[in-house]
Amino acid sequence: MYTSASSMMDACKEQNKKIYELQLQEEMEAEELSKEDVYEYLRKTYEIMKKSATAGLETPIMSMSGMTGKNAFKVNEYAESGNSVSGSLINKAMARALSTSEINASMGRIVAAPTAGASGILPATLVTMQEEFNHTDEEIFNALLTASAVGEIIAVNATISGAEGGCQAECGAAAAMAAAAIVELKGGSIEQIFTSASFALKNIMGLICDPVCGLVEYPCNLRNASGVVNAIISADLALAGVEALIPFDETVGAMGNVGKELPVALKETAIGGIAGTETAQRLYEEFLDK
Repeated sequence: MYTSASSMMDACKEQNKKIYELQLQEEMEAEELSKEDVYEYLRKTYEIMKKSATAGLETPIMSMSGMTGKNAFKVNEYAESGNSVSGSLINKAMARALSTSEINASMGRIVAAPTAGASGILPATLVTMQEEFNHTDEEIFNALLTASAVGEIIAVNATISGAEGGCQAECGAAAAMAAAAIVELKGGSIEQIFTSASFALKNIMGLICDPVCGLVEYPCNLRNASGVVNAIISADLALAGVEALIPFDETVGAMGNVGKELPVALKETAIGGIAGTETAQRLYEEFLDK
């Protein structure tokens, strides 16, 4: 296992391999699998991702609590209207992120990438990239391996848990993974992959976890939508040649430290932040009455 971006970059240069190739080798050795076995697993994973990212575009989906839902359908319709400010690609990506979030909140099948609360970001990114740029499934699978390498480093050196590090750890990690996947798909360098991931983390450093009624619905769904946009712009910044003043490994360490310093009320306890507002507390009382 590579526990830092610096060690992985060194290994890539020494072995003349890409990040996904190192990650593939690691998966094969750790689980005693063949290359075909790994890619078959990735194929099944991506199929689940695609279904969750598109289901809400075709049929309005409500959460089990009835508190949130139908937003993926609305944003998709808006994306197709030609009236959006940010354009079709961004709105389609947000709709797909919302769709997976809604599937999760309705107890449907999703891929926790890296968590259920942030499960919409990576699928929305990959599906959007494949649709817009005609990437092959194998290219998508390689991007998934690259994303997993980034997520693994974050998990080992900081956290991907909202209860431990706030939403910066969940949606931040997911956006970092998704940004890395985009750069891989666009043929960026190894340095640009980790630069994009560091930008995604920096962009939401300190973001709290404050789910209304303690449910992974709101504002989680909105943060999935903004998370995929974070991934896209972070990738573009890196691909444009913008350099990271603070490298990825140090950014991950900073995120971990910030998570430790966040008060308990702001780490998935549904006490502070949005969850502590008057309306949220009223919704909680109504939810208990049900």
